[in-house]
Amino acid sequence: IEITERRHDEIMDNIKSQYVSDERHSRELKAGLHPLRYKFAIWYTRRTPGVRNQTSYEDIIKKIVEFSTVEGFWACYCHLARSSLLPSPADLHFFKNGIRPLWEDGANCNGGKWIIRFSKVLSSRFWEDLLLALVGDQLDDADNICGAVLSVRFSEDIISVWNRNASDHQAVLGLRDSIKRHLKLPHAYAMEYKPHDASLRDNSSYRNTWLRG
Repeated sequence: IEITERRHDEIMDNIKSQYVSDERHSRELKAGLHPLRYKFAIWYTRRTPGVRNQTSYEDIIKKIVEFSTVEGFWACYCHLARSSLLPSPADLHFFKNGIRPLWEDGANCNGGKWIIRFSKVLSSRFWEDLLLALVGDQLDDADNICGAVLSVRFSEDIISVWNRNASDHQAVLGLRDSIKRHLKLPHAYAMEYKPHDASLRDNSSYRNTWLRG
């Protein structure tokens, strides 16, 4: 997907008005950089189809890079393979730094995720739009968002957005509406929600979802 100058400018304008820690803000401004409100990390997971072993999920998930500025985001994003070039099954995890993309992590354990399924020809564009919304702090209730995952599968690609509190029904629905609005999805487009404790019980990320909307 081509990265447009217009999108770059929109992100920069939005981020300039956001709060960041004074120390990091001062240091990065002196370097001529534009600090983000949150520091992010990108992780990658690749599993061999049809092979089951005793390796834990935590052992196969690898952190690729961290960044905390607009410039750092674009430098990382420009070098990431698009979903159409990733092997299947594979996952890209885009999380606030300090939060591991694991159900059991302290920031995630009481939360859940909204799940959006896309055809493989469309996923790259929607993934890019979602990352821009996360980096630009454009989604509602941003403090409640932990990160997002792009899951490349054989027949479809799945994008999920993780939040901290699955029991706050109003916040969960508000996040759904914010995602649909920023991705310009039709109001009736199907999204599914699943708490992480349910995923732990059935050892599945995307089956047996609890809520559709």
